[in-house]
Amino acid sequence: MPDNPLKAYGEWIATVGRDWPELPIELAYRELIDTVAVMIPGAVTPVARKVLEQIRSWGPGHSTIVGSSEQLALPWAVLVNATAGHALDFDDNFDPAKAHVSTVLWPVILAVAEQEDLTPGDCLDAFIVALQIQGRIGQAINPHHRKRGWHATATTGALGAAAATARLLRLDATESAMALSLATSTAGGFMSQFGTMAKPLHAGHAAKGGVLAAHFARAGVTAGWHTLDGPTGMNTLMVGPDREELRAAIGEPEHGQTMTFETDAIADPLLIVEHRFRVKRFPTCGSAHRSLDAMLALLAEHGFTAADVQRVDVHAPAMHLKNLMYDRPVAGLEGKFSVEYPLSCVVLTGECVLADFTDAAVNRASHQQFMTRVHRHPIERPETEVNTTIRVTLTDGRVVEHSVFMPLGSKAAPYPTSQYWDKFEQCTRDVMGKDDQQRLRAKLEGFQNLPLASEMTRCMGIDLEPLGAEGPV
Repeated sequence: MPDNPLKAYGEWIATVGRDWPELPIELAYRELIDTVAVMIPGAVTPVARKVLEQIRSWGPGHSTIVGSSEQLALPWAVLVNATAGHALDFDDNFDPAKAHVSTVLWPVILAVAEQEDLTPGDCLDAFIVALQIQGRIGQAINPHHRKRGWHATATTGALGAAAATARLLRLDATESAMALSLATSTAGGFMSQFGTMAKPLHAGHAAKGGVLAAHFARAGVTAGWHTLDGPTGMNTLMVGPDREELRAAIGEPEHGQTMTFETDAIADPLLIVEHRFRVKRFPTCGSAHRSLDAMLALLAEHGFTAADVQRVDVHAPAMHLKNLMYDRPVAGLEGKFSVEYPLSCVVLTGECVLADFTDAAVNRASHQQFMTRVHRHPIERPETEVNTTIRVTLTDGRVVEHSVFMPLGSKAAPYPTSQYWDKFEQCTRDVMGKDDQQRLRAKLEGFQNLPLASEMTRCMGIDLEPLGAEGPV
């Protein structure tokens, strides 16, 4: 492979074989189940509805819109559907890229497959290929890209979407490289948007930007050859002028993040197998999940109630607490980026579910009061070097604590496929009619045997009604 990462990745996208082992295929398929599950209720959230309402006036097309019988042009469809997939913050995380990957990749893959009459096998192949490229780019700019406030779902996501589209369109090596290069011109998004409607829109923008980049590349639009690694490339502009000093200071790389573009062994290891995903059991920012797992373990072991709790101390990686920027949230979207609020949910009710993230739910007096008992203690070390510890001081003087290194749903404690289907049922039962839900599940269960991927996708193109005035969030 050439040293230039853009050329190397373009060549790999165009030429790598399609005969993947069973395990990466199964892992890719599971994330399809997870993404479909969260897209359905996400489609009736205010942000997804507002985006669709604006875009529909720009003209119809032939691509399925999740949660609507309308069809739009491909770029607008992926914008709406990827936004819906990220609206609940219930979608997976992928550590090498420090990003929500599936909520960008799967809407793109399904829409392009629908346009091109492609098979489920084509879709699963494109997911594995795009994930590898997005992961390699993420490893070359993280952890400091994310630490400095870039939302990697929006930045690396645009390049992942371009890689997926290039693979599906069977672009050649140069065209695939140009797709990635063009996608860098659409990549952008700041963590300052967390807790607002703009954050899920980042996933939509990444999906749209990548789709456009690959189609433009197919049409012969050219771009620079050093947009990843040049002096004014992504590696410098989206990390900082001190990039070389930061790279030299790396000891043990976190999630393979060496801040170097891997070009010699792009597929070794295969990142989907090596790192897996963090699949969410709670509809909140993943940085809160270790704390929630720890608190639920303490509740199960000691049987205390909220009335028994005098104080909760959260000792967690500083980067996690930076992501959880709302210590006193007053809106449903802010509650998703808090550790205090979801902890109040699990202590007060034993669970943390979609219905907990309306504005009214966050402002319940009981929860607002409990949040004042929660105290943060950031640990200035990488998440791969330190546990998250919850220490609870009880009114009878006892102090109990529990530590979690990796949350349930991660590679350290992966969910079986049955848990994915449980999540599908949980997410879809209140927004889909029973017949529609069963029809979609049947197509999704049999996805790999369908002649065309669109047979499943079109089962999502039905009109859904929001849950109450705010929908499920």
